[in-house]
Amino acid sequence: MNVNTMATLAMNGESPEILFWVGCAGSFDTRAQKITKAFATILNTVGIQYAILGKEEACTGDPARRAGNEFLFQMMAYNNIQILNGYNVKKIVTTCPHCFNTLKNEYPELGGHYEVIHHTTFLQQLIDEGKIKLKEGGMFKGKKIVYHDSCYLGRANNIYEAPRKVLEALDAELIEMKRCRTKGLCCGAGGAQMFKEDEPGSKRINIERTDEALETGASVIAAACPFCNTMMTDGVKTREQETEVQVLDIAEMIEQSLHIS
Repeated sequence: MNVNTMATLAMNGESPEILFWVGCAGSFDTRAQKITKAFATILNTVGIQYAILGKEEACTGDPARRAGNEFLFQMMAYNNIQILNGYNVKKIVTTCPHCFNTLKNEYPELGGHYEVIHHTTFLQQLIDEGKIKLKEGGMFKGKKIVYHDSCYLGRANNIYEAPRKVLEALDAELIEMKRCRTKGLCCGAGGAQMFKEDEPGSKRINIERTDEALETGASVIAAACPFCNTMMTDGVKTREQETEVQVLDIAEMIEQSLHIS
């Protein structure tokens, strides 16, 4: 996609408006790469000057800290902070709530002070400012969409309205699950659970959450987190509903609805 890296811009004496923090999922997971591309396409379309760290970006250390390896977390965080501060980064946007939470709330105590914005908040700002223009009667017009609150976006950082406002801009019918907002149910991937086997139980938590979403009769489950996306997609496949129900990131939905003038 020919995306600038911070190193390239620094060599030319330039600095971008924002640093797009891609994250591990957005870099390596084939499904999450589509979210990364969709968000980058939106930034290109509206003319935001941005860059990524590229090969200089390492994991924020979130899974290590959640799994209890504090030493590894601090080592990874210090390395990232040195690179970010070296480029004098002020503003970071990320598509991953886990990266968002760690960069925003946990890096300051280690010397990393940045304005960190989740992509749903950033998209809402662009829509409010009139920079994102959406097609009249786009592909989601009138469709039933249910939004799943990511734990690290919702309860951890109190971001409930921005993703919903972005979805409302699509002229779709936004419906809610019984457990939503402050009472939302985790998809099952948080706290480094994404990378380990389930504890024994009667039902996997992502199936429980997917069932709640499917009960609403929505044709699209909207997510704003690559981990949630994976867990809900697995749930939809387990229930053999993948032909009827799509699991999409909010960035993908906006990208598909962009009015290109």
